[in-house]
Amino acid sequence: MASSVGLASLAGPARAAPQPPGRKLLVLGDSLSAEYGLARGTGWVALLEARLAKTKPGYEVINASSSGDTTSGGRSRLPTLLAQHKPQVVVIELGGNDALRGLPLAMTRGNLTAMARAAKAGGARVLIVGVAVPPNYGRQYGAEFFALFDEVARAEGAGRAPFLLAGVADARNADELFQTDRIHPKAQAHPRMLDNVWPALAPLLR
Repeated sequence: MASSVGLASLAGPARAAPQPPGRKLLVLGDSLSAEYGLARGTGWVALLEARLAKTKPGYEVINASSSGDTTSGGRSRLPTLLAQHKPQVVVIELGGNDALRGLPLAMTRGNLTAMARAAKAGGARVLIVGVAVPPNYGRQYGAEFFALFDEVARAEGAGRAPFLLAGVADARNADELFQTDRIHPKAQAHPRMLDNVWPALAPLLR
């Protein structure tokens, strides 16, 4: 009678359990997400990648952010990115440059809506990251601009991180947290920026 060891050797080497397919998270943003003025690997998206490696292994982060990009630019780039990467999660951090250029709020809203719908049509879960404009743009304009991110997220069933720069732009030591242009945060502010995004992003990481 053959031993169990002998039978195992006749059957050949054991096969490894199949691994689940890799998952991808696409970040479509502007300079706030593109590490403008920072050493590579110190921005909030790079910090997100490091956090995912520990908490959600198997996720690949694709940072498709581009300094100076508007929602119109993101809308035009997104279809190619979706076709190329087929992400499970899409994070949209755009709109700040629309406001800085004085573009109509209706245009920003329409572009965000189109991007959310395109990502969902591609099978991705969507997170919209809110940004704000400086007070000198006027109270009404600032309020309407800030609100449109929530409006789009609610209408499209997307997640929403309320304000990327919470605890940074409104911090008592804000002057110490920004680069000399007073628009782009220093590296020391980016962990807080990730913490602002994480609570809304984590439920989408399935």
